[in-house]
Amino acid sequence: MTAPDASGQLAEQLLRLTRRLHRAQKRYLDPVGITPAQSRLLRTVAHYDTPPRMADLARHLEVVPRAVTTLVDALEANGAVRRVPDQSNRRVIRIELTDQGRSTLRELREARRAAVEDLLAPLTAEQRHVLGGLLTELLARPDHTG
Repeated sequence: MTAPDASGQLAEQLLRLTRRLHRAQKRYLDPVGITPAQSRLLRTVAHYDTPPRMADLARHLEVVPRAVTTLVDALEANGAVRRVPDQSNRRVIRIELTDQGRSTLRELREARRAAVEDLLAPLTAEQRHVLGGLLTELLARPDHTG
């Protein structure tokens, strides 16, 4: 097999694995009652030290502000987040996690762990260690796609 063929095969394997992981995560997220996009937004809100603005979330998630509004509306209806006015500028709205949102995040973490465990089940501990090292190496490199 030539190098381009091997690279093409590896790319296809990575794409197939990614799709499999997405399907597994969706299967585990369904009982939590949250979509993958809502899950991503909720995790993003949790990473901020102070509640972020909608524009911050849109920029971080690389989506249009309207998409964030739709996600926040759904999460607010579920009681996971709430809109709060900024203390220094009342025209600015920030998004903060609620206790329900923190509980949902814990459920999400468990669902994601279970999905990954399903995916990695065939691997030995040593194989998982090697895979982790390879992924760390790939992720440490700069992203030149943007």
